[in-house]
Amino acid sequence: MIEIDAITKRYDDITVVDTVSMIVEPRTVTVIVGTSGSGKTTLLRMINRLVEPSSGAIRLDGEDSRSIPGHELRRRIGYAIQGHGLFPHRTVAQNIATVPNLLEWPKARVDAKVEELLSLFQLDPKVFANRYPHELSGGQQQRVGVARALAAEPKVLLMDEPFGALDPIIRAKAQEDLLAIQKHFETTIVLVTHDMDEAFHLADKIAVMDKGRVLQYGPPPELVRHPANPFVQTLIGDMQRPFRLLAVSTVAGATEPGEAGGEPISEDLSLQEALAELMWSGRRAAPVISQTGEMVGRITLDALLKHAARPK
Repeated sequence: MIEIDAITKRYDDITVVDTVSMIVEPRTVTVIVGTSGSGKTTLLRMINRLVEPSSGAIRLDGEDSRSIPGHELRRRIGYAIQGHGLFPHRTVAQNIATVPNLLEWPKARVDAKVEELLSLFQLDPKVFANRYPHELSGGQQQRVGVARALAAEPKVLLMDEPFGALDPIIRAKAQEDLLAIQKHFETTIVLVTHDMDEAFHLADKIAVMDKGRVLQYGPPPELVRHPANPFVQTLIGDMQRPFRLLAVSTVAGATEPGEAGGEPISEDLSLQEALAELMWSGRRAAPVISQTGEMVGRITLDALLKHAARPK
């Protein structure tokens, strides 16, 4: 758990982060969004003390981060940035092994961790371990960057616009990889982005920042249904609100008894994906199957529209 308690950062007379308090629950993904200059990257960097707070406290599982030497703290917290930041003259394996080697892990343990992470990110160790960053595609470099951040098995992973430089197709794959890896390692992730679609896709909770303050912090559906102020409402996008509600809920939660014809829809798809399928196929209903292929009911256009409606 990360407890951010009245944290503030000032540069002379300029307050960049202003008395921010929030709790990040363990094994969740928290996304910080806001306009440029809102303080989101500074807030992220105060968690691993790349930026030292002017006042306030940050506690990791109850331990004040100021009680931990900075270099030790940063070895315990994974950090991934836009553009990956790989060392160009080190191989993929050497890049991933950076922090484990600093922690003086036995070579066998380091090698096993490198192989495990490459395999998890669908990069064949026999093919990629001895390649250099310039021999990889942008998406592959980004995956290696995240693998390096996870190599020392940190409980916390900080990510600053990690997918901003990727094209849309590779970016979507990278987001899915991240969610799968997060579930595998049960890592607590704090991620900064300016992309609201990315925020709603990844987040358990979203923190909206403006002028150094957190204006609202909560689950995505709460922000859509009850934006705290006009700024939050504008950032979410009035025309996008119904689709954002559908994007953060799954078919399982809207499945009803009954039958329908045509191609079935998996219950783990989002309601937004279900709506797209019904519209594209011209159907008002579709059968729903579980992840094991069992027929569990149907999803209807009426149910989808009800989920997307303005809260009363």
